[in-house]
Amino acid sequence: MYDLIQTQISSEFFQQNFTNNGQRFVAWYLRNILFRDMNETKDDITDGPDDKQIDAIIVDDDKSLIRIVQGKFIQAGSVDAEPLREVLSSWMQIKNLARLQNVANPKLARKLPELAAALEEDYEVSFELITTGQLTEAARRDLLAFQEELARLSEHEAFDASINVIDAEELRRRYDYAIVADNPSINYKLPLSGVKHMYHEIAGTPVLIAALPLKECVKLPGIKDGTLFQKNVRQSLGSSNTVNKGIKSSILGDKRSDFFFFHNGVTALCNKMSLEDNVLSLWGLSIVNGCQSLNTILSCSESVRSIDDAFILFRFYEIPQRDRADKISIYTNSQSAVKARDLRSNDKRVLAIKRSYESRYPTGYFITKRGEAAPADKNKDHVVELSSFAKNLVAWQTLRPNLSYGETKIFDKYFETLFRNQDCPPETIYALNTWMNEVQATWVSDNPLSLNETLLAMRAYAPYHHLYAIAMIFAISSNQSDRVPNAANALELAQQSNMVEEIVRIAGTCLNMALEAAANEPQLANRVFSPQNWVKSKACLAGINGAVRNYLNMLRGFPGGAEMKRSIEAATVLPSEAFGYRLSAD
Repeated sequence: MYDLIQTQISSEFFQQNFTNNGQRFVAWYLRNILFRDMNETKDDITDGPDDKQIDAIIVDDDKSLIRIVQGKFIQAGSVDAEPLREVLSSWMQIKNLARLQNVANPKLARKLPELAAALEEDYEVSFELITTGQLTEAARRDLLAFQEELARLSEHEAFDASINVIDAEELRRRYDYAIVADNPSINYKLPLSGVKHMYHEIAGTPVLIAALPLKECVKLPGIKDGTLFQKNVRQSLGSSNTVNKGIKSSILGDKRSDFFFFHNGVTALCNKMSLEDNVLSLWGLSIVNGCQSLNTILSCSESVRSIDDAFILFRFYEIPQRDRADKISIYTNSQSAVKARDLRSNDKRVLAIKRSYESRYPTGYFITKRGEAAPADKNKDHVVELSSFAKNLVAWQTLRPNLSYGETKIFDKYFETLFRNQDCPPETIYALNTWMNEVQATWVSDNPLSLNETLLAMRAYAPYHHLYAIAMIFAISSNQSDRVPNAANALELAQQSNMVEEIVRIAGTCLNMALEAAANEPQLANRVFSPQNWVKSKACLAGINGAVRNYLNMLRGFPGGAEMKRSIEAATVLPSEAFGYRLSAD
């Protein structure tokens, strides 16, 4: 694995952007395992003098997860407990962010406001030590102690964290599965020698039931990155979840031999399976019920590896039919611990919107379930995904793009406001999807709009500000800055004027101008400007509005600017009846 990584980090991107192989190794992990793009990777790396044992910070809003990464790139040999103690040190550091910001290097200091905001939202923290070596036995004992300590703290403090070591073997496994991540079909061979199991065929379906040792669970691929749960209605809810705390307590307590009886079991689907010589071969493996349990078991990996008397019930079903698999996923996740947002895909309002959209646009398709794919005969430009549509709706209809990143809040706090059928005509869905497709076409590696690299590092949420800027171009041009333009009317006018691409370009330029203006404003003592926090605050809205006004006003001062302004106005000035009041989201 070391030789493979050494070869790959010799490429131009790693050599030009990172000063040493330690940084390049962490950047390789972010790019190849966590799928961060080039700009996100450069923004995430904090390694350097005064990094306080924090090589990278990644805030994943979709998963409500903070990753704090420490890397050790060594050619061969064992890794002792010192790197683990460095990870422990980083844990102690983030418990006092005010002090850390005063002593941290500029790269780390700039990430801390984003980290603080995520901690306030109760994001889970995952400390990850990545290394091309192997832990010594003493280091493994320390890892076990750290995991147990974090588990105890999560019971008594509002700080939910786990520590994981990704060694050479685990790096290889994750890299192999990352290669096929664009089509995440997991194939796995599960040894059943010494495992109590039985194989039957029920209703024409091959079924295998097994009492699997917990230590075999941590070997399953795709738990931490979520690829094992593609057909599940939800991903991990984090260690702060009440049920997950109970699971962890059972594993670490003195009743772990009863774990089998306490737990309802795990449901696993596959496209095909075969049992030969006590080896179960699985093709297209996916867990549809047990995501929380397996993530919790993995967070106690070192305890789990050392015990032989704890088991969990596994049900393996050969279910190649997608519709049947979807029903199993929903029905097996209908216990009381599932929150409403996990099953919004079946809400009658969402289904009504889906029917309305697909009736109006026969070539379109409205995806409501996580992991669902549109039929091959549908126009991909007219395919709308529920979560993306909701985020677009927040950015345009509530004029709050700073809230678009929070999927959890959208489907909990704002759901009743957003998903009223009368407020979601199919033309609006189509227009918002078209506008966002045009926006996303500019957020690519060749950067046609010359967007600031800091913006490109925030692709998870900054494009919604780009969409908001488009809405404000129509509102400000029409002297309706406090109201919301009808997205369908705006698209129709822009298309008639052949100005869609130009409006998208202007909106991107204004977003750039707003960010740069905010970055140049004087900061309070000991404060560092955080682009991520700016994007998530209301302050950015005034900045974008001001940038749009300034851009439109200054056109007259350039040669040909007056004519250009007339063209823009012809494509963006809508009648007053094309505006409505914004939906309230704060």
